[in-house]
Parts: sequence; structure tokens; C-alpha cells
Amino acid sequence: MNKELAVAALEYGTVIDHIPSSALFKCVELLGLEACPSAVTIGNNLPSRHLGTKGIIKVADTVFAPEVINRIAIVAPTAVVNVIKDYEVVEKNRVQLPDEVVGLVKCTNPKCVSCHEPMATRFNVVSREPVTLKCRYCEHEYAGDKIVLR
Repeated sequence: MNKELAVAALEYGTVIDHIPSSALFKCVELLGLEACPSAVTIGNNLPSRHLGTKGIIKVADTVFAPEVINRIAIVAPTAVVNVIKDYEVVEKNRVQLPDEVVGLVKCTNPKCVSCHEPMATRFNVVSREPVTLKCRYCEHEYAGDKIVLR
């Protein structure tokens, strides 16, 4: 059997692997890749032993700061970030959800002050598995598909 890579290897850049297929395009949005000037390759519904199917994102000539890449931990806590240099993986890290999420998630409680005032939302992380967030202002909790991104 002939096995080939469907996408060319990267000389330098970032590969984000093990993204749940259902979260792939949310990750693209959170990372702002629609406006990325570098080559971006997106694969979805690829076979995965751990997830069933997965998504993968390759971004040429770009290495993301940890605070940028960790934004996707809200929707893809299983994601693994590989930094590529000279076609080799030189760094491999799991995304890490910070203890506090600021400005990324919307509180849908109509009585919450963050819905009525021009302020950044603030959520404390209650649980990482499954991801559960608690609004710092009104204390409503959100998990899974109840988390609404801004």
C-alpha cells in the first residue's frame, strides 16, 4: 500500500494537532487565521485513534505566543501544538486553559453587568475536564456547548 502525506511538510511554522473536528473552525476564528498572511492548511475529519476524527491546522512561517495559542483551549482542550524548524518538531506542548478567561466568552445571563456595560467579560475556570467556566460578575456557570464565544 502506498502511503503519502496529503499536505506538504513545513520547513518552519506551527502545527496544531488533535483538535476535535467539531471545534476546528472555532479554533481558526479564535486564532484570527482568516487574516493570516502566511500559508494556512486546514484538515478536518481526519482519522484519530483518540478522538475518532480530528482536525489539524498548519501555519507556515508563524510561531504563536502561548497566550494566543492557549485561547483555543476553551473549545479544544485536547489540542497539541508543534513548533517546526527545519522540517523537525523542536517543541511539542498541549494547550493550557488559563485560570481566568478574559474577553473571549460571552455571559448570556441577561442580568449580568457585562451584558449592559462596556467591559471585558471575566470567567474563572471551574473545571478543565470538561471545560466549565464561571462568570466572575454574576457567578453563572457554563460548560460545553453552553459556552458562547464573543
